Amino acid sequence: MNLAILTFNPFQENTYVLYDGTKECIIIDPGCYENSEKLELDNFIASSNLTPVRLINTHCHIDHVFGNAFVGKRYGLELEIHKGELPVLEACPQVSQFYGIPYAEPSPAPGRFIEEGEVISFGNTKLETIFTPGHSPASISFFCREDKILIAGDVLFRESIGRTDLPGGDHATLISSIKDKLLPLGNEVKVYPGHGPATTIGWEKERNPFL
Repeated sequence: MNLAILTFNPFQENTYVLYDGTKECIIIDPGCYENSEKLELDNFIASSNLTPVRLINTHCHIDHVFGNAFVGKRYGLELEIHKGELPVLEACPQVSQFYGIPYAEPSPAPGRFIEEGEVISFGNTKLETIFTPGHSPASISFFCREDKILIAGDVLFRESIGRTDLPGGDHATLISSIKDKLLPLGNEVKVYPGHGPATTIGWEKERNPFL
């Protein structure tokens, strides 16, 4: 499996395009906000000859959903989230007012819900869905066991963890999600977070002050 990282919007959010040799791809957490960012995503997909087949949010904080409407319309995809994130998605218009950032293209409602343990398939690739709440009420992470790659959303960062002071966040729950669900995946697993650089499980076990 291959992945591309595109960093978008004022929150410097990492948008992921995952693809394999079949050229099918999935788009996770499209944060493209400005028209130039939407064009950057579209140009990458076109220049790589990719065919988007799924649109997924790890969680629904506003910086991760800015591009949902664009991606859904551009590629004819329905949004997929965990059902526990629906209140977070529905609160985005109010959150945008709080931050003073226009929410010109509200996210579409989800077309289907992803369950814990569900296998996300595209091309020849399979991702395991891991339920990792704490930063948000029902954040989900995606693990490619074959390639030892984890898409972690805002759960685990390089030497840090997701904030827990937003509605639905809980520090103890987040720590439990990381220790019980993510750390056992193996030291060599590479972690791709929603913000900042990639890391590994092994690095975080040794150097993350929150763990």
